[in-house]
Amino acid sequence: MRSQAQAENQSGRWMALTAALLGWLFDGLEMGLFPQVARPSLIDLLATQDDAVIGKWIGVATASFLVGAATGGVLFGWLGDRLGRVRAMTLSVLTYAVFTGLCGVADHAWQIAALRFVSALGMGGEWSLGVALVMEIWPNQSRAFLAALIGAAANVGYLLVGVLTLGLAAIMQSLPPWLAALGLSDYWVTRLTAHSGWRILMLAGALPALLTFFIRLFVPESSRWQKEQLRGTTSHWAARDLLGVCIGALAALGIILLWTVDLPWPIQLAGTVFALFVTTLGFLFPAMRFLQREVEGNETSGLAWQSTIKRMLLGACLSGVALLGTWASMQWAPSWADQLASADTLASAKDPNPPEKAFTQIAMASGAVFGTILAALLGDWLGRRVSYMLLCLASLGAALAFFQLNHEFGSVFLITVFLAGGLTASFYGWLPLYLPEIFRTGVRATGQGFSFNFGRIIAAIGALQTASLMSLFGGSYPKACSIMSLIYLVGVAIIWFAPETRGKPLPE
Repeated sequence: MRSQAQAENQSGRWMALTAALLGWLFDGLEMGLFPQVARPSLIDLLATQDDAVIGKWIGVATASFLVGAATGGVLFGWLGDRLGRVRAMTLSVLTYAVFTGLCGVADHAWQIAALRFVSALGMGGEWSLGVALVMEIWPNQSRAFLAALIGAAANVGYLLVGVLTLGLAAIMQSLPPWLAALGLSDYWVTRLTAHSGWRILMLAGALPALLTFFIRLFVPESSRWQKEQLRGTTSHWAARDLLGVCIGALAALGIILLWTVDLPWPIQLAGTVFALFVTTLGFLFPAMRFLQREVEGNETSGLAWQSTIKRMLLGACLSGVALLGTWASMQWAPSWADQLASADTLASAKDPNPPEKAFTQIAMASGAVFGTILAALLGDWLGRRVSYMLLCLASLGAALAFFQLNHEFGSVFLITVFLAGGLTASFYGWLPLYLPEIFRTGVRATGQGFSFNFGRIIAAIGALQTASLMSLFGGSYPKACSIMSLIYLVGVAIIWFAPETRGKPLPE
């Protein structure tokens, strides 16, 4: 009887890990789709090839995605702590799959930005829920190994987008007859295959919806969360507290609006600081109210309440450095490769379909798979703080080398983007190792959901600044992205305010 229970427990662990890995893989696929389709989709929707205009809308769409992911991290983290990890994860995957697919039928650039925001709600939630579920089900000694898999899975998905793009380009000439044979009208055949077939790639983003059936049927709930439910602590989460998240999301969207309209920069800066303050309070509000209800009349727990909020803010800063370095710098690499490779094509008024951006994304993602695994193992060998500092220094050097040494697309470009992509993405193996270790079970999904995803708000502001710097530098990706990569110096300093958790059990 006992051996049967152990076998079921072991089977449940692998089912949870499989579901989470697939979820993270599809997360990477969703994130990788837009860098591939950004230029052709916006050339199509805006009817322009002006790099400054396109860069501005890439910044808006990217910022909308990041704000959505930040909001979703808190929203679905709340659902995970209130209703359970598995049910919330099912909803999160369904959300990002459906709304990514809807991008394939968009008619305007603003619709892309809006749909990216909603799809990102689910993607941001899935990351924190999957991490919480897997780390709670598997033994403590497996954490470094699991964190390595988490980071690698997302980047495998990112890599698959590049492969999918190359495959689509290879069959593009023969695709119209196949679509016509399926009964599609000439209008839809032309619409789907125009401008590198970007709509087909976005429609393919709906496929992860099938994963939800597997999750609901086979994945067990976390026993740690179930214990919290039996204790009655999950009832301290109240739906009315989500009003704070809504206000925070509106304030974050206001930041995007501030930087997309023509206003004096002092007004933009002051408005951004105020909106960021409101966003922070709004996103923290559900956790603050939960903790206040939990510790009423308990002075000792009150001190723990303050400690939890401080750790959430600290985690957001650590994640913000990594995310800002990625989204305001290296995520622009495929678009830069597209710009370098398609100049002659655009001049001859041909439909741009250069494979260089796909090769760039494949090289970045390949490096990232190795980088995330290395980062998780490094954190276990050297400790969490030393490893984070080393990753910051290495990422800064690699990003600057990539943007300053390349002037044309070629072998040097691919080698340096492999290294820079690997090092700058390595944090996504470190963060799933560290963040679960600084929060107890009752607030783990919400705490790490806020910590990781609030960093996306910071990254969204950075992405808008990259777009502004590009306009200032005449559409130069290297100059704008090199400046934004200096954020890693901030990470070198703030990591020493974080607690060292190597060798300690996951907090109950």
